[in-house]
Amino acid sequence: MYFIFVYSQIKKDYDMENIVGREKEISILNSVYNLGKSEFITMYGRRRVEKTFLIRSVFKSKFTFQITGLANASLKQQLANFNLAISNTDTKNDYEPATDWLTAFSQLTKLLNSKKGKKIVFIDELSWFDTRNSKFIQALEHFWNSWASARNNIKLIVCGSATSWMINKLINNKGGLYNRITKKIKLLPFTLNECEKYLHSKRINLNRYQIVQSYMSIGGIPFYWDEVKPGPSAMQNIENICFSETGLLQNEFKNLYRSLFNNYDKHIKIVKALAKKSKGLNRDELINQSGLPNAGSTTRLLDELEESGFIRKYIPFEKKYRNSLYQLVDFYSHFYLKFIANTQITNTDN
Repeated sequence: MYFIFVYSQIKKDYDMENIVGREKEISILNSVYNLGKSEFITMYGRRRVEKTFLIRSVFKSKFTFQITGLANASLKQQLANFNLAISNTDTKNDYEPATDWLTAFSQLTKLLNSKKGKKIVFIDELSWFDTRNSKFIQALEHFWNSWASARNNIKLIVCGSATSWMINKLINNKGGLYNRITKKIKLLPFTLNECEKYLHSKRINLNRYQIVQSYMSIGGIPFYWDEVKPGPSAMQNIENICFSETGLLQNEFKNLYRSLFNNYDKHIKIVKALAKKSKGLNRDELINQSGLPNAGSTTRLLDELEESGFIRKYIPFEKKYRNSLYQLVDFYSHFYLKFIANTQITNTDN
């Protein structure tokens, strides 16, 4: 009875009525399901932007197979997780536990062949499966290229928050997955208008000035807006979320970049440099202030930050491309560096 209760609660939570905005992304996912061919869909975006929530809300109980990677786990643990998901999904057939990823995907193929109709495979936190020397990517390539892509009813949906991995290993793959992604969805934070709608959906009534105050402090991440409580003013909510001892965003900054990027300390150097000048810096100024080399490695860091929505590259009015500026556009990062960092925390128990 316990497991039945948990499952029914999950089904209730993943309801389309609970989604604010995301009309374009929902339309893409629905169209993918209705197409009469196999599709390889990748969704990526910042941590806590509710990628998983969106996918599960759209497809609900239509998944044929779904699994989430284990954070900081070994190859053996990831395979055990995969084997368990296979056996729990198909209790009618026996599956020999896989000891490598080629065998694991072969077992998945067997499971999918036993099902009729359209088949949705959802692999969440994909990058976590790719442990050192695991050959996970090669096995995923083989699964798609040799079997799934040749069918007309496989919908492979992969998702991840580790932006640098998703971009470099999957989207810009130069090997067997080159140009194999059929739909790419970059899930961005809420706009200001979507944040207002989100508050209304929670029956929280802040005036527009207070909503702007909140947006310029915590940005547009839905999970952060869950911390906004009815009753307190915007400033009181910001105090509780950002400056209190137990506030969600008190220590979120470094964890955020660590979860998204390899060598995240270098990304933070760029963000800190850009936070000092609101209109942005050109490449030479940025190189000088961040201490990073004027090389392709820095270009890759900038591309990853831009792709993730932390910075933008723009050409000032009446200037040329070579005069492009990089600007920090993530409100939480800017607010953290200007106000939260090095600020004494508040004890909310007093």
